[in-house]
Amino acid sequence: MKRPLAVGLALGVLVVALLAAALLLGSTSLPPGDVVRALLAGPGGEASTTHTIVWMLRLPRALLALAVGGGLAVVGVAMQALLRNPLAEPYLLGVSAGASAGASIVALGFAPVMLSRVVSEPLAAALGALIAVGAVFAAARTRGGLSTARLLLAGVAASSLFAAVAALATFAAPDADRVRAVLFWLLGSLAATRWVELPLAMAATLIGAGTLWALARPLDAFLLGEDAAASLGVPVERMKRGLVVLTALVTGVLVAAAGAVGFVGLVVPHAVRFLAGAPHRRLVPLAMAGGAAFVLAADLAAQLALPGRELPLGVVTAVCGAPFFLWLLRRTDRLEG
Repeated sequence: MKRPLAVGLALGVLVVALLAAALLLGSTSLPPGDVVRALLAGPGGEASTTHTIVWMLRLPRALLALAVGGGLAVVGVAMQALLRNPLAEPYLLGVSAGASAGASIVALGFAPVMLSRVVSEPLAAALGALIAVGAVFAAARTRGGLSTARLLLAGVAASSLFAAVAALATFAAPDADRVRAVLFWLLGSLAATRWVELPLAMAATLIGAGTLWALARPLDAFLLGEDAAASLGVPVERMKRGLVVLTALVTGVLVAAAGAVGFVGLVVPHAVRFLAGAPHRRLVPLAMAGGAAFVLAADLAAQLALPGRELPLGVVTAVCGAPFFLWLLRRTDRLEG
């Protein structure tokens, strides 16, 4: 069996196993038979505690974990190809900081009264993310096109600016309970997932993954450099603009749904590339599956690590992702040496 196929099958089995674990485990463990009966009964089945837990709490949460993990991973693939930088990740363009600032301003009561009545926290997060990316895009434009070097620098500056805005709102807020709730969400959380949030997040992930899979050959060409890609017939400037817009939209939607879940778009593409190779035709779907598995596992750990309490999802992904990334870099260096 070819290695990419074996990796794909292993990831598929892992995702299914983790999805089953997400339905069975939590603050209360459920018998497998009861979970199966609740699933077969459908959302309108006989009301029971197990049915409510499965359909109203755990299933939407698990599906959002699939969408967030898969979406952030494929966007990480796109960013690393666009910038030809192994440290590139979805939040590099200031999306996370912009979303944090937007959500903090609305949630902590600093938005105008009329605006706060019509703009929810997720919508404010999405708007903040788009404003941040718009600023980065405008700063990175030159007469010759979109400069990737300026894109990196503008992303760092925008991230610092919007992070400062979020910190100022948090520091100035008088209500400590609201501050605590906002901080928990900003660190990433799937705890309050509702069915109404799923369609947009799932659509963003599927559209992003499908688009990047269709652009697999141009993305492969980007790895050779912009001049080489242009010589192969790739419309470089149009591709760069399209990838920035796609990254911003997908990441903004996912951050608005689940907060800033870090390291997924950085670690997963590297791990999949290490296991299955660099061609994007296989890298995009495998990264999507790997990201889904990573976030499902991290969300389970967030629920089970401390009895009676739940950790922020972004804390778990950072604790797991950072050491793995350092190990991966070290192992890759040994193989190259």
